[in-house]
Amino acid sequence: MITTVETTDIFRGAFFLCHGARLASVRIKQDKRRIVAFLIEGEEIDRLDLDYRRGRATVNPLLLRETLNELRDIIFTRLRKPNSPATLNSYAVAKGRESHDRERENRGDQERC
Repeated sequence: MITTVETTDIFRGAFFLCHGARLASVRIKQDKRRIVAFLIEGEEIDRLDLDYRRGRATVNPLLLRETLNELRDIIFTRLRKPNSPATLNSYAVAKGRESHDRERENRGDQERC
């Protein structure tokens, strides 16, 4: 039987996805601050959730890392404003800087170590 769970815990969501669940949707809850909620569906979610809460959950660490990165990418894509410079391909150029300004010798406002 397919079960659906909603969570704001990125680690819990990644754990479910690592065990074959599917990300059904992502919602942004507007309150005093924005909170991202993941709607996850799959089989055996109840058993996986119980294992997770009891501290008996096991997961492939590499798969967990990749899944966390994917969820973070989804979060940041959803939270960014569509026309903000951070979402454009050339953020440095939009700010009037060269793309190589991230190199140490081009950081004029920071002390050198």
